Amino acid sequence: MTHRLTPAATGSGRRPLRTAAAIAGLVALTATACGDSQGQPAADGRVTVVASTNVWASVATAIGGDDVTVTAILSDPSADPHGYEAKPSDATAFAGADVVLSNGGGYDDFFTTLVDSSGVDVRRIVAVDLADPDANDHDAEPIPGDTAHSHGEHSHAENEHVWYDMETVRKVAGKVAEELAAVAPDKAETFRANAANFDKSVQELTVKAAEIGQRKPGAKVLSTEPVAAYLLRTAGLDDVTPAEFAEAVEEESDPSAAAVADAEALVTGKQVVALVYNSQTEIPVTKRLKEQAGAAGVPVVGVTETLPPGVTGYLDWMTKQVDALAGAVAAA
Repeated sequence: MTHRLTPAATGSGRRPLRTAAAIAGLVALTATACGDSQGQPAADGRVTVVASTNVWASVATAIGGDDVTVTAILSDPSADPHGYEAKPSDATAFAGADVVLSNGGGYDDFFTTLVDSSGVDVRRIVAVDLADPDANDHDAEPIPGDTAHSHGEHSHAENEHVWYDMETVRKVAGKVAEELAAVAPDKAETFRANAANFDKSVQELTVKAAEIGQRKPGAKVLSTEPVAAYLLRTAGLDDVTPAEFAEAVEEESDPSAAAVADAEALVTGKQVVALVYNSQTEIPVTKRLKEQAGAAGVPVVGVTETLPPGVTGYLDWMTKQVDALAGAVAAA
């Protein structure tokens, strides 16, 4: 048997979210077909998983292998989950679902609303909930773009792009194996073995990323958005992006002229070894920075929020990004 990674819907750009009521209306059209599926594998014996993006879907696929059917609500490489607008077809993806996997932290609220409105009793995995709450309390400066979020009875600063935090990804993979095993106990050993192999590869990639900064201590980078901030920290690089610039872009507002000037000076003055560029949310200000980096001979390292075409899964995607970052820093 083969597994599939299916885009349930696509979108593009930063667009307003539908209201919870509107999404609930969409789900109501299919809720009667969903029912209670928790702990009940499909007729073909495979466990059905629905993920908010193809990033987390690829992690589920790596752990489940041929014993899972995985659907990603958002797979369009040009879309931004922050502003994704749910479609009627998205609601149908939850029919028969056993496990749902999302990012959390306000990143993919559309997915939470879809699940809540579906009426399906499923096992839920939220990546942000597995992240280390003390990750930003270390000696390093706070990650640019961090905001305060509340989880239950405690609050802490966090950057929601936790798929770039490899420790969190390892925890998510382990949790996926646990939940899949709960649904299909007869395949538990397979899920655990797959998770162990995945975990080993992520650990090796973490070591590889850490070597970037070890080879060039004190190397500075500029980011158009704090998407890959966790990776930059793992790599031991100094993200010197002006806080006002990072916060404005993250909040989809125009940075002040002074903030833009500060960011541009870092590039034109070649004070950074690379520009880390989020290619999925290009705006005039960031596009100009990219052009200036090219003119100044500063390497541009592209990062994305979903898996781009041509990669086979999370490990392939992240390895290519780590290699690109390593190459840029080494060339400086």
